[in-house]
Amino acid sequence: MPPERRPFGPVIALLTVSAVWDARLGAALKDLGLTTRKYGLLAHVHATPGISFSDLARRSQITVQTAHTAVRALQDDSLVHDANAHAGSASDLRVTDKGERVLAEAEKRLAALDAAFSSGAPDLTRALEGLHEQPFGV
Repeated sequence: MPPERRPFGPVIALLTVSAVWDARLGAALKDLGLTTRKYGLLAHVHATPGISFSDLARRSQITVQTAHTAVRALQDDSLVHDANAHAGSASDLRVTDKGERVLAEAEKRLAALDAAFSSGAPDLTRALEGLHEQPFGV
């Protein structure tokens, strides 16, 4: 007889909650032309003007090639530009004026989602504080 499965596991519960809220954020950002990943990259470039592809990839926990592809999409949408786009030179990524406007609107929408999450799960909200900056076990 197979072992009985546990009805609850914190990792699966966290992943389920994460998927639900990732979908909500994706829906909130869609008409801005952003995905969750594009929003994160745009926010990183905004927070660190002049960031290189290598640093952006490291901070986003993606490969440099993936960062190049994603930033190219942000450039195509006129949200980011490379102030030093010369072959062989380190990149100097910066958010454009349009990118600043889109990011400001995205942050308003994220704040509304944060408020909804926090009011619905205040204990979980408190438990999650600080884990973004310093995840345990990593």
